[in-house]
Amino acid sequence: MRRLVTRFYDHMDAHEPELAKLHEQDEHGRVSARSRENFSLFLIEWLGGPSNFSATRGHPRLRMRHARVPIGEKMRDAWLGCMARALNDEGVAGDVRGFLDARLAEVANFLRNVPE
Repeated sequence: MRRLVTRFYDHMDAHEPELAKLHEQDEHGRVSARSRENFSLFLIEWLGGPSNFSATRGHPRLRMRHARVPIGEKMRDAWLGCMARALNDEGVAGDVRGFLDARLAEVANFLRNVPE
């Protein structure tokens, strides 16, 4: 999961700088290691692994945590595009890929807060 998240944020830094700048940045202007670790912990828990995210950060409360950011179709699609590239890089395919694509799209749509 951490490799996937690393690739995800590397793609975001390279291809979606506006989206990347919404995250905490490191001294090199890239999405910080802390942001990457938090997302790794979230995904691990969200997919049924240990509850380390909730233990350290509390309930995910995705809408509350993302409310400060206007999320429309363009931002949703940019986020999903970075994730698709990361999943491709990691060779995720078949039923697992179908499951992840569907679930991630559901969450991305759920977080939209800009009427379009």
